Amino acid sequence: MLHLFAFAALAATAPCPHPKVHDGDTIRCGAERVRLANIDAPELAGSERCSRASRRRLAGSRNPAWCDSALAERSRATLAALVARGSTRLAPIGRDRYGRLLARVMIDGRDAGAYLIARRLARPWR
Repeated sequence: MLHLFAFAALAATAPCPHPKVHDGDTIRCGAERVRLANIDAPELAGSERCSRASRRRLAGSRNPAWCDSALAERSRATLAALVARGSTRLAPIGRDRYGRLLARVMIDGRDAGAYLIARRLARPWR
């Protein structure tokens, strides 16, 4: 049964021929903003989520702000290098509250989110 589910997930993917990396957990496929599903990458310098007020507001949330700009740059660079090396496909899941497409992002069959988590450049979204 698991193999059937994995096959169905692969069959439901869509190509993203020229992805542009915004940060460690967001890319663009043409005009579509795509949020990598189920991960959280650190915020880039200047992110509103890292303002004092936002950090205070988010401190007790399921997804507090992760403000480490040096790690954020490494996360973005690693994702950019990964998408540059292979074919990018999306397995859409839905939309987030900002209207971005939530999707598993696959590079030559490899889950980009899991790749970043394994390198400690992202963490599972809580």
